Amino acid sequence: MHFHPDTVQSRVESPLGPVRLAASPAGLCGLWFEGQQHQPAQLDGPGAWPMSAAHPLLVAAADQLADWLAGKRHRFDLPLDLSGGTPFQQAVWRALLDIGWGQTRSYGQVAQWVGAPAAVRAVGAAVGRNPISLVVPCHRVLGAAGALTGYAGGLVRKRALLEHEGALPAPRSDSAAMRLAA
Repeated sequence: MHFHPDTVQSRVESPLGPVRLAASPAGLCGLWFEGQQHQPAQLDGPGAWPMSAAHPLLVAAADQLADWLAGKRHRFDLPLDLSGGTPFQQAVWRALLDIGWGQTRSYGQVAQWVGAPAAVRAVGAAVGRNPISLVVPCHRVLGAAGALTGYAGGLVRKRALLEHEGALPAPRSDSAAMRLAA
């Protein structure tokens, strides 16, 4: 993935663990749970993007994320910068934006939407590389027959997010799933 050189970041707490937000001059370009797969190297260490807790877009993103996690918001209203992906990845990520709160789609359905019905694995790879988790709702994509598969933030988080939206029934016990504040 390629990110704009003037990207800035912030860190916020969530019921599912710490989240990193990133914004370029064009829009929100990242939302990652700390420790999830496919995080950019620029989050930490030498060459890390500067922290900017007061950046207006990052503040708005943090506020909308908190409202979404509290069930007070079902869609995000933020400018997005998807330019870091390939044209195919960008097409897949834009298609994910059409999957509404509480809905799910299969990887095959997404492949159909982007006009590449034979590219189910490539769609899966693009979904897995989505840099803006939750805002671009990759957690709403399921495997064949509704199987919970592949989420860079972990399947426990994916299940919790889908339960939060009412897309999956809550388990009978609280042992495995992370709970979001209602």
